[in-house]
Amino acid sequence: MAYQITNKCIKCGSCIPNCPVEAISMKDGKVVIDPKKCISCGTCAAICPVSAPESK
Repeated sequence: MAYQITNKCIKCGSCIPNCPVEAISMKDGKVVIDPKKCISCGTCAAICPVSAPESK
């Protein structure tokens, strides 16, 4: 299942360059994950300092 960014996100952006499939971006001031691109690898969750990405 694809990951999603929860409201714990502090918008640090550390997950964006670390996503191996470029599924994460900043849109309208929020970090978002494209569920069609996400391969559920967990890299974003591992790198996030506040555990904002969670599996749906």
